[in-house]
Order: sequence, then C-alpha cells, then structure tokens
Amino acid sequence: MICMGNMDWEQLELNPRIIAAVKKANVKSAREILSLSGPDLQRLTHLSKSDVQHLHAAVAVSYRRHSPVTALQVHRGECPSLEPGHKLSLACPVLDALLRGGVPLSGITELAGESSAGKTQFGLQLCLSVQYPLAYGGLNSGAVYICTEDSFPIKRLRQLITQQARLRPELPQALIRSIRFSDNIYIEHAADLGALQACVSQRVPILLSRGLVRLVVVDSVAALFRSEFQADEGIERARHMLAFAATLHHLSHNYSTPVLCINQVTDVMDGPDPAHCNFGLVDNKVLPALGMAWANQVMVRLMLRRLPGCVGTGEQGGTSAPRRLEVVFAPHLPRASCLCGVWEEGVRGLPNRPRSVTNSVTKRLETTGELGLNDGT
Repeated sequence: MICMGNMDWEQLELNPRIIAAVKKANVKSAREILSLSGPDLQRLTHLSKSDVQHLHAAVAVSYRRHSPVTALQVHRGECPSLEPGHKLSLACPVLDALLRGGVPLSGITELAGESSAGKTQFGLQLCLSVQYPLAYGGLNSGAVYICTEDSFPIKRLRQLITQQARLRPELPQALIRSIRFSDNIYIEHAADLGALQACVSQRVPILLSRGLVRLVVVDSVAALFRSEFQADEGIERARHMLAFAATLHHLSHNYSTPVLCINQVTDVMDGPDPAHCNFGLVDNKVLPALGMAWANQVMVRLMLRRLPGCVGTGEQGGTSAPRRLEVVFAPHLPRASCLCGVWEEGVRGLPNRPRSVTNSVTKRLETTGELGLNDGT
C-alpha cells in the first residue's frame, strides 16, 4: 500500500512515458491522481485517454488497503475474517440458538435494557467466553472492557471465573483450569467523550494488532452522549456519535472482532408520533437510547427485560428473576426471543418451560405471554 503524501512514481507498473508526464505536471501524490477526473487529468498531463485510465488503475491498485481475496482462498479457509459460520458463543446453548451461533464477528451488536436487567452480566460472560479455543465457541484471545458509567465489577468477574466449571460442564475441566481468565481482560475507564474516542482510536487498536484481544465491550454507549450534550445540541451529538461508531466499525471489520455496545433505554411518551420508530416494539414502555442516529449504526439490536417473579434452575437450588432476551433486528435473524436468568455461575437461557417456577409466577408469565420460547413474528 502506498501513502497519500509525496510518493515515488517509479514503484508503479507504468510506462516511463506516463511517469515522465506525471512528473512534468508536478503531480506529487496519489491523492491528486485519485481526486481528478479522467478529462481533468488528460488536460493536466497531456496524456491520452487510455494512458490516464492506466494511471488511475495503477494508483488505485497500489492504494488498495487489502489484497484481493479469491474464491479459492475462501474455500480453503485462508480468510477467517470472511467466514460467516463462526461466531462468539454466549456460553449457553439456548442463547446461542436464539442468535444462531452467537455474536457476529463483524459489526456492532447492541444490548439495551433498563437498569438491573442484567446487561453487564452478558458483557462479562462474553469476556470469558472469548478466551476459549475456536472449537468451544471462543476466539482464543482476550477482551477489552470500556466503562463509561460505574466502576468495573471486578468482584462479580472473579465469581464468574470460579464458577466456569458449573456454567460449562461439557468442557474439559483441564482446559478451564489452564486459562488465566483475569489476565486477558483489559479494563479501560472513560470519563468523557474525548477519553472514549482516544481509547478506541489509539489504545484499543494496539491491543487488537498484537492479538491480545478479539472482543470490545462498551458499557455503556449512551452515558457520555447523554450527559455531555444539551437538548438543542442534537446535530453536534450526532456528529460525535457517527465518528465513534465509524471507529468501532473500522476496528471490527479490520480485526474480525465482535463489538458489544451496552445501551440505556428511554421512556416512550404517550401519543402517536409519526417521526418515532419503535422497530416493532409496540408494547414496550421503553426504547433504546440515542435515537435513529445511533440505531442506523447498529447491525444487531437486542433488548433485555427483567420480568416479575422468581425462577429456579432446579439443579443448583438457586433462584433468579426471569429475563426476556429479544432480537429486535438483525440482517440474519428473525424476530424472536427466549427466557433467561442470571445465577451465580452466569447467564443461562431457559429451555422450553422453566423447571421450577412458582404457580403464581407461571400464571403471570402465561397471562402476559412471556413464557413462550423463540416466539418469532
């Protein structure tokens, strides 16, 4: 790849006559060549139309960021970043089934929900899941966790680490004991938007380029954008938001790295609003924060809701408030949902009907339609 500053034209595979004409026209950079149209470049260099076409093509090929990938390379598995099959597992077969394998390796996945819904629990669980080998749904690498609100929940992380054998009993115990989970999670705190942008544009790329991490978690994306802008500064907020999202997309696609953005929610005001888009969440009293400007940057949007009542696993004797994880939109997923809970060992989906739900809770969930599994529309 060539730079966009002054360059040595001799490195291009061009006829010396064309190179001489470019130098005579005092064109010094690839940017000048690519920004000029064919007729303008003809007038400037006095070259023929075919010569200008060759010049444009040679500069464009040299400036290409990535080498071309052939179908044979994809077939042989030589380009893992283009493999659609592998995803980052959520460490639960029920949750993975809902997402058809887990979190995609490219693009932004958003998890929105009210306070205490369990969003951070999902982020922590993914930070552990990413460290397992590919054969067990991981990416054999670490994670970077960016906090913008509260301090990092280190005690809960330690608890999850000690309970990995209970959460994933199907894995070899020797494998679980061999992974130093806490050594592979890099924690960043961003107190303002400047610090957040510096983190994702400077420090995170270093970790990714060195292969130290393959997961980026932002908890939460809404906190700083909500606190640093007034109601009449929507355009400025959108500009910063798009720049931040563009950086995340760049990291995700360049390093084949899943990005999880935890988002807050905002109340839905009563009354019809033609400009308001609820993405089919008609009965919800809340919607993900940051509006359409942010929603257009998200590839997968998930909503997590905490439901009334109490549900038990039936095996360990623990109980949890039931949650509903819902796919709001995704290019590869239907609208569907499943029940889940947060226990000492982590987040688990509830297959079919929960094993030990009190009669009153069962009746309440059946009445509200919350007990169904994968009820896609």
